[in-house]
Amino acid sequence: MAPRRTVHFVYPHSERISAPDSIGWQVGRRLETSYDVVYHDWGSRERIDPQSGDVLLGHAHPGAGTCFRASMMSPRWRRKVLMSPFNGDLSQVGFIDRIIPHVDVYLAITGPYWFDLVDRSAFAHWLPKMVRVDMAIDPADYPPVKATFNRPGDRSFVYVGHSGWQKNTGYLSEIAGSMPGVRFDWVGSGDGEIAGFNRRGSMDFSLAESRRAIAEFDFLITAGLFDANPTTVLEAMGWGLVPVCTPQSGYDGNPGILNIPAGDAAGAVAILEGLNRVGEAHLSAIEEFNRAQLKDRFNWERFTAQVVQEIESEATRPIGHEPIGRQLVLRWSELTSPYSQLGASRLGRGLSRLRGQR
Repeated sequence: MAPRRTVHFVYPHSERISAPDSIGWQVGRRLETSYDVVYHDWGSRERIDPQSGDVLLGHAHPGAGTCFRASMMSPRWRRKVLMSPFNGDLSQVGFIDRIIPHVDVYLAITGPYWFDLVDRSAFAHWLPKMVRVDMAIDPADYPPVKATFNRPGDRSFVYVGHSGWQKNTGYLSEIAGSMPGVRFDWVGSGDGEIAGFNRRGSMDFSLAESRRAIAEFDFLITAGLFDANPTTVLEAMGWGLVPVCTPQSGYDGNPGILNIPAGDAAGAVAILEGLNRVGEAHLSAIEEFNRAQLKDRFNWERFTAQVVQEIESEATRPIGHEPIGRQLVLRWSELTSPYSQLGASRLGRGLSRLRGQR
């Protein structure tokens, strides 16, 4: 019997039901049935010393010198598979431009909205190396909690997430302010408040009391500007809530994931008011459709199968031509990105030098 191949997996991987750890945990334990899996902390400064024929799989950290980036140049790797969320925000994903020429493939965890825009973006030269991967959940971790929807005209919305700028919570406030008398709650963490939303704090959805609390609501609402494909949408589908989001949340054109426009509060309100009054049979049909989607599409078996396909592939996907102007834009985005550990210090040193020349 041939020896099992070793996969060095660089990803958050605590045994948790929430992303990003759920990715490392769920995919890793499925890979263990066919490979020897060695786990590594994506933010560590470890440099992996592979044996010939080993595979590097995982998430590159924005900080230079971190595990995936420090390890990827070894000539002993049989295959190097980059896997991480993707959206169209230069500050969040621009740093990948330095990494993508050195990997065989980029498994981009993202919704169709962002993938369909790649060829018209600053990342167009990445497209030949990219394979789109849908996010997944285990439905057993997010079981159905709703026996029935609230009465038409008396329905409620919940936002689950943090209050960072990417989540566009100011827009959520604008929407809630235009719908007096409708209940909007916020479950999550962050500074300050989201105006118009009742703050409930963070919840551990592995606990029965948290699931009972979420059962009070009919809809999940999220209005991200640069969200790859938030797992909360899938979690809502598991619970039986109907998810509502902007296309920039990654999900677009899916009959079970209803879209509201970004930057058009009046248009969004019109859609939400319609949902508040629609018959229960319509919402129940969406709920049933979404349960089937979790079984057939947004599942860890399908996700892992795409990973295994790239681990076993012999092909190195090409990278497209990168014009110098685009390269400069991406380098500047990396330099100034708040997500890069070195970006802020590099920018600071540059400004100091400029001041010294005055």
